[in-house]
Amino acid sequence: MNNNLDELVKEAPSLTLTPFTEEEPQKQPLVIEDEQPEVPQVVLTPEEQKMVDAFAAQIDITNTQMVMQYGAGSQKKIADFSESALNNVRTKDMGEIGQMLTDVVTQLKDFDEPEEKGFLGIFKKGSNKLENMRVKYDKAENNINKICKVMENHQVTLLKDAAMLDKMYELNLNYFKELSMYILAGKQKLEQARTIELPALLQKAERSGLPEDTQAANDYASMCERFEKKIYDLELTRTISMQMAPQIRLIQSNDTAMSEKIQSTLVNTIPLWKSQMVIAIGLNHSSEAAKAQKEVTDMTNSLLKKNAEALKTATIETARESERGIVDIETLTATNKTLISTLDEVLKIQEDGRAKRRNAEQELFRIENEMRQKLLTVSRSSSGNAS
Repeated sequence: MNNNLDELVKEAPSLTLTPFTEEEPQKQPLVIEDEQPEVPQVVLTPEEQKMVDAFAAQIDITNTQMVMQYGAGSQKKIADFSESALNNVRTKDMGEIGQMLTDVVTQLKDFDEPEEKGFLGIFKKGSNKLENMRVKYDKAENNINKICKVMENHQVTLLKDAAMLDKMYELNLNYFKELSMYILAGKQKLEQARTIELPALLQKAERSGLPEDTQAANDYASMCERFEKKIYDLELTRTISMQMAPQIRLIQSNDTAMSEKIQSTLVNTIPLWKSQMVIAIGLNHSSEAAKAQKEVTDMTNSLLKKNAEALKTATIETARESERGIVDIETLTATNKTLISTLDEVLKIQEDGRAKRRNAEQELFRIENEMRQKLLTVSRSSSGNAS
C-alpha cells in the first residue's frame, strides 16, 4: 500500500464532471495542505482558484446525471480511503507481550523465592541451591529473549505503520482539499444560478404568462434545490475527511508512544532484569562463600575449645598421677589396720585355743580318774565273789 500512497500523494487535485468510467472508478490525484480540522476553510492558490472558476463555468445543474455524479469520485476515494485505513491501520494487540511479561514476572518472583525450609530443607545442599538458581535464570533468560524478539517485531511494525500514517494523513488532506474545491465550485455555480439564471426564468414566465415558462422556472428552482443538497452531501463527506485527520494523528501518536515504550523496555528494563538476576546469583555465591567460611571458623573454634578442654583434663590428671606415690598412704594405713586386726584375731583365736585345750586336759584327767576308779571298783567286786 505504501507505493500506492506515494503515487497518490504526488498527484495534484483535479476536478471532473465524469468521475466514473463504465468499468471502475478513476483514481483522482490529490495535493496536501496543512489544515486545522476544526475550521473547514481552504485557501486556494491562484492556479487552483482558476481551476475552480473554470470548473464552475462547466457545471450544468440541469443535467441530472451530472448532478448525481458531481463530486462522487472524491466521495468514492474517501470511502476507499476509510476502508484502506481500517485494513491497514488497526489497533496493535499487545496482549501477547503482556502475557509474556506476566509470565516472566512470575518466574522472576520464583527466581527470588527462598529455598525450602523445614525437615526436607535440611537435606538440600548449597550446591543444589546454586544449581536451582542457574536453572531458573536460564529459563527466565530464554523467555526474556523471546519477549525481546517479539517486541522488536512489534516495534518494526509500529514504525512502519507510523510512516504509513504520515502518508495517509497527507492523502486525507488532499481528499479534503479536492472536496473543498468541488464544494466551492458548486456553491459558486449555485450562487450564479439563483442570482442570475433563476430570476431571468422567473421574469420570462411573468412576462409571457405561458405555463411552460412557469414550469421551466419551477423545474430550474427544483434543480437548484437538488444541487444544493448534493453540495451539502459533499460537505458531510468533507467533514468525515476532516475528522479522520486527528484520528490518524491519534493512532500515529499511540503507535509512536508504544514504539518508544518498547524501545525503553529493550534498552533499560530487559538489561536491568538480566543484571539483577546476575547480581542475585553473585550474591548467592558470596553468601555461600561467607557461610562456608563461617562454618570453617566455627569448626576451628570448636576444635580449639575441645582440644583445650581435653589438654586441661589430661594435664591435670597427669600432674595428679605424677604426684602420687607407688602406694597411697591411705592404702598402707588400711592395709596396716587390716593386718593388725588380723593379728589380733589370730592371737585371740590362739588364746581361745589354749584355754580350750586346758579345759580339755582337765576334763581328760577327770575322765581318766573316773575310769580308773571305776575299773578299781569292778576289780574289787570280782575278787570278793571269788573268795
